[in-house]
Amino acid sequence: MADKEHLNLIVTGHIDNGKSTTMGHFLMDLGVVDERTIAQHAEESEKTGKGDTFKYAWVMDNIKDERERGITIDLAFQKFETPKFFFTLIDAPGHRDFIKNMITGASEADCAILVLSAKEGETDTAIAAGGQAREHAFLLKTLGVKQLIVAVNKMDAVDYKEEAYKAVVEKASKLCQSVGYKVDAVPFIPVSGWKGDNLVKKSENMGWYKGKTLLECFDEFKVEEKPINKPLRVPVQDVYTITGVGTVPVGRVETGKMKPGDKIVVMPSGAAGEIKSIETHHQQLESAQAGDNVGFNLRGIEKKDIKRGDVLGTPNEPPSVAKEFKAQIIVIHHPTAIAPGYTPVMHCHTAQVAATITSFEAKINAATGAVDEESPKFLKVGDSAIVKIRPVRPTPIETFKEYPEMGRFALRDMGATVAAGIVKEITEEHKP
Repeated sequence: MADKEHLNLIVTGHIDNGKSTTMGHFLMDLGVVDERTIAQHAEESEKTGKGDTFKYAWVMDNIKDERERGITIDLAFQKFETPKFFFTLIDAPGHRDFIKNMITGASEADCAILVLSAKEGETDTAIAAGGQAREHAFLLKTLGVKQLIVAVNKMDAVDYKEEAYKAVVEKASKLCQSVGYKVDAVPFIPVSGWKGDNLVKKSENMGWYKGKTLLECFDEFKVEEKPINKPLRVPVQDVYTITGVGTVPVGRVETGKMKPGDKIVVMPSGAAGEIKSIETHHQQLESAQAGDNVGFNLRGIEKKDIKRGDVLGTPNEPPSVAKEFKAQIIVIHHPTAIAPGYTPVMHCHTAQVAATITSFEAKINAATGAVDEESPKFLKVGDSAIVKIRPVRPTPIETFKEYPEMGRFALRDMGATVAAGIVKEITEEHKP
């Protein structure tokens, strides 16, 4: 395993299109989960009165509450290996309440599968305005997930007919194109998550399909270069006070690298200090780089100068802190429409801060990127727009172009994600 490159793969799709079943069966066929576990799930599933229909899904949904409700709640993590890569599989909930997880999950993903259904009408629902497949495709693209596979599931329910597959491919191609994926780079694989067709082994039921299995497509993914040569950015997840050690922040190095002895600065407070030591899972590290989740002990930084949502960088290229910024957002969910002055909560890397959308500059055609309307009065679900946003307190963020990891955000209100966006430019910077 050590010599294989690692990829994070996120599984998305509308509720009931069979994401969890497909991935559960895939993991069993790959030998990651044994049949005994699956049989056990089948027994438990029958006890809850759901028959054995959830036996594969439960490999992913291993939280008791989820089983009783029969839906995926939190992000479930599973590890597996293919001939070429070592994967962490992130099963993203299809349910709207859980889309915030999807956003924090998608921001970590290198590649994604979108599961659609070949059953009459199910894909229409999933990709209609307000459907979760449409929403997930938009989010994945906006949040910088460049590589996508579409699995056309439930082929067993349509007698493995090529027409059913083609009908979904046509609709799915339009969807992928409308959010900005290059369709000829997206494989569309006809599968059955329930029966196991084209997951690990080539299906004997679809002689008309000449393409690759799901497993083979996974090995076609490319590994992106890690941004280790960029300036250091470490968003702080938590800060612990450890007796005899002092202040220990924890976070993921998004860009750059660091080692003990390096001078650092914490934004937005501007407090300066140096790195005393770095550790991961109680092991001392000689250095850390982009992609590493670490804890570190800082010299010269007091507990009051650092909190969740702050960002660590170097004094010569400190993290940017915005009082106001320009962004492109996509409205995902709102009962009516939003107008300038609207103040939801912005979630960006580990920061959460109330933020006012002060002005709408232009409505953008999501498919072409062209301006549809200057200074629109309001925005509704499905609209994409360039807006100005002012967080209630200065917040460390970066432009998406320079630091994709630090330049994407979600706007949430009333327990739902209202919009997802990327930072275009910082229009007013805060200098501590």
